[in-house]
Amino acid sequence: MKVFETANIRNVGVVGHGGCGKTSLVSALLFVTDAVNRIGRVEDGTTVTDFDPDEIERKISLQTALAHGEWRKNKINILDAPGYANFVAEARVALRVADAALVVVDAVSGVEVQTEKVWGYAKDDGLPRIVVVNRMDRERASFARCLESLQNVFGRAVVPLAVPLGEEKGFHGLVDLVREKALLYADDQSGKSKESEIPEAVRETAVKAREQLVEMVAESNEALIEEFFEKGTLPQEKLLQGLKQAVAASRIYPVLPASAINNIGLSHLLDALVDLVPSPADRGDAAGTDPAQQKETRRAASVDAPLSAYVFKTIIDPHAGAISLFRVYSGILKSDSPAHNISRDTSERVGALMLLQGKATVPIQEIRAGDIGAVAKLKETKTGDTLGDKANPIVYPPVEFPTPSTTFAIEPKSRGDEDKISIALHRLLDEDPVLKVVRDAQTHELLLSGMGQLHIEVVVGKLRKRFKVEVNLKKPKIPYRETIKASAEGHGRHKKQTGGHGQFGDCRIRMKPLSRGEDFRFVDNIFGGSIPKNYIPAVEKGVQDARVKGFLAGYPMVDFEVELYDGQYHDVDSSELSFKIAGSLAFKDAVAKCKPTLLEPIMKAEIVVPEEYAGSVMGDLSGRRGQPQGMEPTGTMQLIRAQVPLSEMLSFDADLTSMTGGRGSYSMEMSHYAELPSHLQEKVIAASKTDRGAEQEEE
Repeated sequence: MKVFETANIRNVGVVGHGGCGKTSLVSALLFVTDAVNRIGRVEDGTTVTDFDPDEIERKISLQTALAHGEWRKNKINILDAPGYANFVAEARVALRVADAALVVVDAVSGVEVQTEKVWGYAKDDGLPRIVVVNRMDRERASFARCLESLQNVFGRAVVPLAVPLGEEKGFHGLVDLVREKALLYADDQSGKSKESEIPEAVRETAVKAREQLVEMVAESNEALIEEFFEKGTLPQEKLLQGLKQAVAASRIYPVLPASAINNIGLSHLLDALVDLVPSPADRGDAAGTDPAQQKETRRAASVDAPLSAYVFKTIIDPHAGAISLFRVYSGILKSDSPAHNISRDTSERVGALMLLQGKATVPIQEIRAGDIGAVAKLKETKTGDTLGDKANPIVYPPVEFPTPSTTFAIEPKSRGDEDKISIALHRLLDEDPVLKVVRDAQTHELLLSGMGQLHIEVVVGKLRKRFKVEVNLKKPKIPYRETIKASAEGHGRHKKQTGGHGQFGDCRIRMKPLSRGEDFRFVDNIFGGSIPKNYIPAVEKGVQDARVKGFLAGYPMVDFEVELYDGQYHDVDSSELSFKIAGSLAFKDAVAKCKPTLLEPIMKAEIVVPEEYAGSVMGDLSGRRGQPQGMEPTGTMQLIRAQVPLSEMLSFDADLTSMTGGRGSYSMEMSHYAELPSHLQEKVIAASKTDRGAEQEEE
């Protein structure tokens, strides 16, 4: 495989709403660049970048995939990112190592929910954006309506670079507004076109669109605006130069019409990617941190600079193991060479380097600054790590993934699979950093968290297909706790006489509530030796064991103090076990008089929704016993902060999607515990007794 110079590389993240035809577009681009010999179809499971069995079965992209093609002696690296809400975090991965975003929009639907989200990701990363209005061949497709939708949401800087010739089944080409030529495409999906003069039927539309384009280019540059006012237009050479600068500076977002399935407009799009997308060298120095000095440092996108490469994704292959995908930001990475993991300060041995074409691999001897490649079986390196020169270290910031919002308890169907499921899940965590797996210390459940139910279902599918582990999903148990609201005294006496030594322990305690969050405090207030000092820890152990099992519903008791103030012992029959049992009995005696109650976990939730849905969401949160903490604008959205009981949030993911048409998102974290209302306590206590009865029957 040919090695490309930095100036001849274009890294493009293909993003957009799910179902807008991104993967089909990528497939057609690869065909036009002769990277593949036919256009793959999502419906047939033959596209290059949807290669996972789940992707082929569901007919949607589930992860960012890498491909490349050559056009006009330039290498175009394509990162095809998913667009469905549960997997849109993968777009962050793609854009993190891209130099521009190719935002794909459906010609019928226009701007959709995830279009806005991925546009925001690209904006956060300071990336130029080119828009493709895809599926122009569809019934009810309208370039004008789609352009209006784009300009309403993203502003007047969204300007067409071409206008279509025909629409729906009549879409057969486009007018290049820069060169003022029509491109007529063959109807055999070959992607070949011939140049002609602009047809009279669209001449007026094309002239107006070109005037808008020239005006926007002139506005983006002070020197050009003067010439524009003098001459009323711009010379071709200055128009091209100004357009490239305006796109790179995110002052103009060009729009192009296309039909991936009919291969119309793809060659024109490739020309735009080569002419307008900045190369890694054009993008300037990459910013990172010097780990030794703990200060910002920068690295030039040059083969002469010290090596630095960022690992942006890990793929777990059943045969090759872990495959690390990386972008070289500076220097040259060579096959079978040493490298240093700067993030972890460990040495790595880089094996055979390769380029990825979907799941296919192409061996290559070296990867230069600005290019993207892959390597298998790095020992210590994980997603987000930086590889480089130990003598010239730099660490690039890792991708910030969203907090998972949906949690299920997961258990193997076969009891002997507990270890297998744990190993398999942790391998999947390497591949998908959005996932979280924890063992709840209180409920003892294994909890799997993801971005939504579909995300979790895909993970379950991978467990079954890759690791041969069958699992059950269920709603997680709520980790309630118990506490007391009053003070009282308790007496515990354990006396048992058998042959030989008996058992005797007697203690008296006072219990009182503590402030929320103080957990447990034990106070030794024994005077006069009524209980020998060596037995006092046993009393505390008895109280500790009893409080873990709770009193009302089997949940741990918290936020109380036990004061041991009196007791009795026997010289012969007393023992640590006797006083441990006595401590447990004293706890049970006291807690019954202390007005025991249940506490529930309260979550701190942040919900981001379009302004028009804010009222509905606030009303819904109130119905969930939520307490709003405020609302503030964030871009075009509203950020709602609230405190809501965890038990009320188990179904919130699906309900929020329904309420906002998929345009809302949320995250939450533990805030504190608060008393559960009495009418709900009865239900929880009854359910707990039923569960414990069932567990005892199983035993």
